[in-house]
Amino acid sequence: MLVAEDREEVRNLALRVLRRYGYDVLEAATGAAALLVAAGHEAPIHLLLTDVVMPEMGGRERAERLREARPDVKVIFMSGYTDDAVGLRTILEDGVDFIQKPFSIVELAAKVRAVLDG
Repeated sequence: MLVAEDREEVRNLALRVLRRYGYDVLEAATGAAALLVAAGHEAPIHLLLTDVVMPEMGGRERAERLREARPDVKVIFMSGYTDDAVGLRTILEDGVDFIQKPFSIVELAAKVRAVLDG
């Protein structure tokens, strides 16, 4: 699993929760870094948990570029912005998996499990 989130406190929370539930988790603080981390990781990446709005590259572009190399990767977008923020409405209209920030430990764990099992 790869967590791409520019806010350190949110990224660290997600990492702690996911590791506590037994997931192997990679992390990145920027969109470009997420792609570099993925490129340097030989094992499968089953899920990308990514912020919608991040420096260097938006969540949609990051997911599309990651899927070019790893077509089976599942994606959960997350955002603290309201649904009228730039890009978020389009993402939500596409019916993708999404979690609103702030989220609870239980909400994150349940969402990740549901998407991986889906």
